Amino acid sequence: HFPFLLTAKNMKDEELNKIISDIAKKELHLETLETRNSDRLDFHDLSAESVRRALIAAFEAGRIQGEKENRWKYRYT
Repeated sequence: HFPFLLTAKNMKDEELNKIISDIAKKELHLETLETRNSDRLDFHDLSAESVRRALIAAFEAGRIQGEKENRWKYRYT
């Protein structure tokens, strides 16, 4: 669903979607990121602080994945 976000070469779409979904649940308190065709269910009021925490969590997830890939690249190439 988010190919433009997938910069981690070795990460599968399912892994990326799991990470994004987990961040949305934990930091934004969203039950799902799936479209449910209902304004009441698909649109949410979010505080700036919760969005900030979600962005930090996403950044950290990317940093960790990048470190894993760099370790693998340098160790096995």
